[in-house]
Amino acid sequence: MDDADFSRRPVPASARRNTLALSAVMLGLTFFSASMWAGGTLGAGLTANEFFRAVVAGNLILGVYTAALGYIGARTGLSTHLLAHYSFGVKGSWLPSLLLGGTQVGWFGVGVAMFAIPVAKATGWDIHLLIAASGILMTLTVYFGIAGLTALSVVAVPAIAVLGSYSVWLAIGQAGGLESLRGSVPADPLPMEAAIAVVVGSFISAGTLTADFVRFGRSARTAVVVCMAAFFVGNSLMFIFGGAGAAATGQADVSDVMMMQGLIWPAVLVLGLNIWTTNDNALYASGLGFANVTGLPSRLLAMFNGLAGTLMALWLYHHFVGWLAFLSAAIPPIGGVIIADYLLRRGRYRHYPAADAAAVNPAAIAAVAAGLACGHWLPGIVPVNAVLGALLSYPLLMRLRR
Repeated sequence: MDDADFSRRPVPASARRNTLALSAVMLGLTFFSASMWAGGTLGAGLTANEFFRAVVAGNLILGVYTAALGYIGARTGLSTHLLAHYSFGVKGSWLPSLLLGGTQVGWFGVGVAMFAIPVAKATGWDIHLLIAASGILMTLTVYFGIAGLTALSVVAVPAIAVLGSYSVWLAIGQAGGLESLRGSVPADPLPMEAAIAVVVGSFISAGTLTADFVRFGRSARTAVVVCMAAFFVGNSLMFIFGGAGAAATGQADVSDVMMMQGLIWPAVLVLGLNIWTTNDNALYASGLGFANVTGLPSRLLAMFNGLAGTLMALWLYHHFVGWLAFLSAAIPPIGGVIIADYLLRRGRYRHYPAADAAAVNPAAIAAVAAGLACGHWLPGIVPVNAVLGALLSYPLLMRLRR
């Protein structure tokens, strides 16, 4: 099996894709049910004005972070894992690859269960059959790599946008009009800092893998625009879809909201397409990560990861979420190190592989630890502190290493 996904080399100019294709993939990534549910949490805990301030601020942070990684990915044509060769070292890159790849397999399994459980409740269908069927379908489509992700997103993104907008329209009517919805006062207010943390935390883990997708962009400028748009349009829409329904019904789960609105089958469709697009991105990224460690074809590994995630879906859903939350806190510093190393030593990135790449760079691993400590101990937004802690400590640690 050839390396059609360019898991071990830069994406050549002949394989680069246009802005529309790149936008479809990134919107498919950000159109995720977890963001809707997070939006429901915000909608139930904030006034309308506070809600929009939190969504804009959070997505600005996410947009800047992913745009920086997207710029580097498109400029070099390298995946996140190959970029880590420069900063973490060739064998040192196995650490971020295992963390990132393992997290994405875990989220794939959780996503399959997130689809199957509410559908089983709504229809009475056997949950194990639902898990098997949905997991196998999601796994099969990832075989087609970036082309498959693009084709799926082209269908799913408009469908989710239309059905989500209709749900918002129904929610406005149910609340007694837009002014009534805007004037609603939350029973249990959510602090603004916590609200922004919810927005940022909902996607900063997957956002660290941005280079895996936008390295196919024809220019770094295009990658930056696509990343910013994906979060300001895609992720903001998901929060609005979830927030409006929660404000009108008091339910944070968007599938429950749509079922209350009499939209059972549209709810199944939205939930399925929403999770499908993000789950396929997760499998694709996990295949790239494990290919970096094993040298095996990324597509083969992505298929294996999908089957493993499907078999463990219920267990992952009930037991793995806490561990995934820890991994999500550990992942943002990886992005901070990659950005810092590119800013410090960008000339080395003109050639792959780097002639002076070390086996392991201890400064990068120490910077990840520093980022984790900043996220855990400093006041403020945890993932932002983690990224900045790693980004700012890395140059100092590199100087000490000399």
